[in-house]
Amino acid sequence: MKLCTLLLLIGLVSVLSFVASVGLPSNNEVLALRRFKEAVYEDPHKALSNWNTLESDPCDWNGVSCTATRDHVIKLNISGASLKGFLAPEFGKITYIQELILHGNNLIGIIPKELGMLKSLKVLDLGMNQLSGPIPPEIGNSTQLMKINLQSNGLTGRLPPELGNLKYLQELRLDRNKLQGSLPGGSSSNFSSNMHGKYASGVNLTAFCRSSQLKVADFSYNFFVGSIPKCLKYLPRSSFQGNCFHIKDIKQRTLVQCGASPAQSSPVVNPKSESATKHVKTKHQETSKPAWLLALEIVTGTMVGSLFVIGILTAIQRCNNKSSIIIPWKKSGSGKDYLAIQIDSEMLKDVTRYSRQDLEVACEDFSNIIGSSPDSVVYKGTMKGGPEIAVISLCIKEENWTGYLELYFQREVADLARLDHDNAGKLLGYCRESSPFTRMLVFEYASNGTLYDHLHCYGEGCQLSWTRRMKIIIGIARGLKYLHNEIEPAFTISELNSNAVYLTEDFSPKLVDFESWKTVLERSEKNSGSVSSQGAVCVLPNSLEARHVDPKGNIYAFGVLLLEIISGRPPYCKYKGYLVDWARDYLEMPEVMSYVVAPELKHFRYEDLKAICEVITLCISPDPSVRPSMRELCIMLESRIDTSINVELKASSLAWAELALSS
Repeated sequence: MKLCTLLLLIGLVSVLSFVASVGLPSNNEVLALRRFKEAVYEDPHKALSNWNTLESDPCDWNGVSCTATRDHVIKLNISGASLKGFLAPEFGKITYIQELILHGNNLIGIIPKELGMLKSLKVLDLGMNQLSGPIPPEIGNSTQLMKINLQSNGLTGRLPPELGNLKYLQELRLDRNKLQGSLPGGSSSNFSSNMHGKYASGVNLTAFCRSSQLKVADFSYNFFVGSIPKCLKYLPRSSFQGNCFHIKDIKQRTLVQCGASPAQSSPVVNPKSESATKHVKTKHQETSKPAWLLALEIVTGTMVGSLFVIGILTAIQRCNNKSSIIIPWKKSGSGKDYLAIQIDSEMLKDVTRYSRQDLEVACEDFSNIIGSSPDSVVYKGTMKGGPEIAVISLCIKEENWTGYLELYFQREVADLARLDHDNAGKLLGYCRESSPFTRMLVFEYASNGTLYDHLHCYGEGCQLSWTRRMKIIIGIARGLKYLHNEIEPAFTISELNSNAVYLTEDFSPKLVDFESWKTVLERSEKNSGSVSSQGAVCVLPNSLEARHVDPKGNIYAFGVLLLEIISGRPPYCKYKGYLVDWARDYLEMPEVMSYVVAPELKHFRYEDLKAICEVITLCISPDPSVRPSMRELCIMLESRIDTSINVELKASSLAWAELALSS
């Protein structure tokens, strides 16, 4: 009787363990999804909000689909969610996944080569992101692929010949990237010269283009050269436009554009040949078994199940006693990131890289400090035979620097380097060295310091005439119009105030975003908590993402800045409160409007003041939707403000002095 009871108990435990095991994907699959969530640093639409990484069953998570028995993940589809982050290499561990769809997000970094481990993958859709680097040749190992969509990214390099292994491929979209070289089968194709190793024989390089399976393909708006392969002639002509092909009947890039195409990548090199044993699963037909053998199998199975349950319970108890969550932004004891991020060398290939030694010489052994904060130091220097420079150095320890922060840094440099306007500070280059650890930005120097220095210093020499202030206002407006409306994507200043406006020798304003360093440090503090209290930084209200998507915040700050320029008062004073609150009573009342003008400005044009006050009122509206664009504000200011020095020469001795200095 006791034996019977024991057997029943063991059987019950086995059944429970079997039931519990249903709906539990493998640890590798769960780990891969967790790593992906950890690698996403911005989720504005809360697409991953129910991804509870403390739960082991991901089958109910948004965008995740599992098999009928809920034991494997077979699909991940999160499209148009504006996710910002990286593709985790651990994706290669979701062994049974058939569809990986992350279309229309803002993913950055490279495509992990580990995706080539997904033998069941049929759909790979990473289109409309910001991915960079080459297409990994390992993708050719996912031989079940039927659809590949990598359109509208920043991919570079040549088409890997391993795509010839994809004999089931029906759709291939590679348009709007920076791919180069020739197409397989074209007259200039050099794929065969790059073949060696395990792909050297038995692989038809034109298989994917000649296959009757391929129904859709788009290679447009890249930098492909040579001719169109005959086996692809059936495709629409639009599939090849915007390249550098030697054809005249399809719109191609100009010779200048083709000459400035991305730098030639090194020839495609396949991995070294490796001998691998292929395991083929075979389906065994059911055969009749003796009753005693069946009973033995049941007893054995129940015992194994019981031991498994005991092991799981023990592991859970240990985890409860000492829980730990691995954060990918933190470093392990060995100093290596838990989640390796490969840095994209293409991102900064067109930006000048300075050595620390050159900057040290230019800045007089880094003794010429012109500004500092808890998170950065600004030096002035002069390059040998070159311009005067302002060097901003990040204050962060090497042990707190991770792969993620390195990529943030590189993206900041690339973002600043694309700015080219008379009223925007020009980034000359950067410095990135490991010994000693160095991360620096190099800007052109503005010899007259910041606008703040001139508005709030004392003495007659510090005063700016009304006309000069109007010229500065117009310059700032033009700079912001360029940043908001004339480049794509739009760019906004992290902290727009008089300290962000530098003045050249002729008092022309230049907008400089030195505060971008705080964005990087905010990431460090937010995601890893690794910045010590001694190096703590002020968290900005405008983060890295907000600067690019919230120009209305800059519009408000522009209104406050205009008020600061004409009043000579700081935006906030401990004893007088906020400047905006003080000025509201005067802005819309013509009879007292002149009260907002700085007392030392004895001469000003009332028409200018009226236009300025109207713009300020629009900018500081509590409703962001009411605030005009910088394009509209710039038109208002340029059409109504007279910056002619002749207007006040007769009445203003300060204007005469300025004229003498500028002549």
